[in-house]
Amino acid sequence: MRIRGSVFWSWADPTLHHRAHEETLSDKTSINVQVRLSRKGLVQLFIGVYAPGGVPVYEEAFDDRPKESMSWALAWGVMRAREVASFNSQSIPKSGHGT
Repeated sequence: MRIRGSVFWSWADPTLHHRAHEETLSDKTSINVQVRLSRKGLVQLFIGVYAPGGVPVYEEAFDDRPKESMSWALAWGVMRAREVASFNSQSIPKSGHGT
């Protein structure tokens, strides 16, 4: 079960239509990227990276991605989430492995 952090809850608005990308990486880290149009027509983006147990490792929200389409912002967000997940998996020792 994924545990959402304060960044997500500050960003969340269930009345706005959004597109989402969900992915579970090989180390069981999951990413969740969402993009939407605000009521003012701004492209907004949420990026979440979650540990295998669902605890948030990284959450970031953008109120505006100027000059980006929803598709472009979503693709950029997925790339950013994968980078963050990769960095975290390299810097945090895995349980059961000696360092």
